[in-house]
Amino acid sequence: MTYVVSNLHGHLEEFKRLLDTICFSQRRDVMYILGDIVDIGPDSIELVNDLSLRSNVYPIAGEHDFKAAKMLSGYEKMMQARQNGEAPDPDFVAEFTAWVSEGGAKTMEAYRELPDDDAREGVLDYLSDMPFYEEISVNGEDYLLLHCGIYDFTPDVELDWLEPDDFFSEALDPTAKYFEDKTIIVGHTPTTDGNGGADRIFYGNGTIFVDCGLGRGGRLGCLRLEDGKEFYV
Repeated sequence: MTYVVSNLHGHLEEFKRLLDTICFSQRRDVMYILGDIVDIGPDSIELVNDLSLRSNVYPIAGEHDFKAAKMLSGYEKMMQARQNGEAPDPDFVAEFTAWVSEGGAKTMEAYRELPDDDAREGVLDYLSDMPFYEEISVNGEDYLLLHCGIYDFTPDVELDWLEPDDFFSEALDPTAKYFEDKTIIVGHTPTTDGNGGADRIFYGNGTIFVDCGLGRGGRLGCLRLEDGKEFYV
């Protein structure tokens, strides 16, 4: 079976409960996580480590993942510069400080507590290697899996030519029809109001929104593509 989730935001325990709920199999099932695995929640680095060991779980980069990879890599360079007696780049320090205050604090704290360089390198490799989209077919239906959207979209867009920011800077319009022959599934835009309301998977015009607001007080939603069954934890 093929499952799609999004915006885990460091919630490892909820993710494990979901796997139990759907009886996720390492041999017969696959799962796609549509970005924002890290930041905000309590266990971002532990979640990355867990996912990195799952050969049938495929991440797609969200802006939080992309930013964390940049900030953690830059942190390593900044620490090396300090050891060499060099002053850190003030622009990076400002960007780093903003990231920490906007949800990256626990990610940074857990990253610094990793036991050695190999562990830190493993986290950086995982975050840096995430693709920005996936195209899959399930039961004859074609899907484009994204985190947020496509900037300045046209139906004949060449996705491989786009820059990372093109996938993060413009959210999908649920009323717009993007493709005639495929469905776009995205995270990023919470379907919850933060107070427990409307925290269900939302179906637009050829689009499906699966971020049910776990990082904002909602819950984790999961869609099984073979039969459209929804799961929530």
